[in-house]
Amino acid sequence: MPLAAPRSIEPVRRTFAVLEALNRRRSGTLGALVEATGLPKPTIARLLETLIALGYVSHVSRAQGYRVTDRVVLLSAGARFVHHVVDVATPEMRRFTRASGWPLYLGIVSGSSVAIRYTTSPESPLSFEPTGYADRFPVLESAIGRAWLAFCPEDERRAILREVAAKGGAGREAVRQSAALRATLAEIRAQGFATTRSTRQDRLNGLAVPILAGDHVLGCLSMRFPKSAMSEAEAAARYLAPLAAITRRIAETVSAPDERPSLARRRSLG
Repeated sequence: MPLAAPRSIEPVRRTFAVLEALNRRRSGTLGALVEATGLPKPTIARLLETLIALGYVSHVSRAQGYRVTDRVVLLSAGARFVHHVVDVATPEMRRFTRASGWPLYLGIVSGSSVAIRYTTSPESPLSFEPTGYADRFPVLESAIGRAWLAFCPEDERRAILREVAAKGGAGREAVRQSAALRATLAEIRAQGFATTRSTRQDRLNGLAVPILAGDHVLGCLSMRFPKSAMSEAEAAARYLAPLAAITRRIAETVSAPDERPSLARRRSLG
């Protein structure tokens, strides 16, 4: 059965385009927002009036234009749990990098892509890529994305794959080959880790392990290394056990009764 593409309600899309554009600067005039979003000036003016009425935007002056208010912080309330996971994971990741030299990446699946929330790459003498927190990676190619898909609940997996398919291209074709994808994810679950779905041109590989709280994935840790340094099997033999131990400690700390937010909050990851 073909996966249905999620529908986009145009006024909502335009409203968020304006809010995101305004959130990237201290303030913005109508002209600056037109340039940033490509929307007509009358449309932006009407949307700003609505956002002002709702309390998310305020008018500063004619020269400076508009700015977001602190009410926008409420939109990220459910995502605070991600920061909690990062806080817990950071010292563990830094100890691993100091001991092994290899960089670690903590990522989550957000929509149809992988987002990096923390990395020890700047501290690693063996880091070979300038990955930034704004970078996004395809779920079906990233070791983090593949680990997340393999270990997350079935309903969450279906939702992610619907978004991947809606993007078209190679992702849609991979989702359509559902039997092959199910077999791949089953293999990842059996071995306890995922690797990057790389091509011959890719110089680097990743070994990713999920951070699990029950059947929910809090995040995934990935160690990045050159293919010339070791094979996937060698990387797993050397580093799977310590990475799995790290993810267990992170999950135990995050899930402690006096530490964790409600389980409902966890659904906000992504």
